[in-house]
Amino acid sequence: MTAVRSTGADEALRLVPPKIHSLEEAIEFINEDELIEVTPKSIRLRKSILNNVNRAKAYAKLK
Repeated sequence: MTAVRSTGADEALRLVPPKIHSLEEAIEFINEDELIEVTPKSIRLRKSILNNVNRAKAYAKLK
């Protein structure tokens, strides 16, 4: 009986829909450690250093 899941536990997760930005809004929205990827079909915001460990090391060097 220890491996039994409750039925309502998985239903509590609610995802926030992504924000759709124009290029001008994305430029205003980004932080110093982020980049804007522009493709013919979409505009995406992403971190310039994708690996969490490397990002933390880079942030520590700046301080």
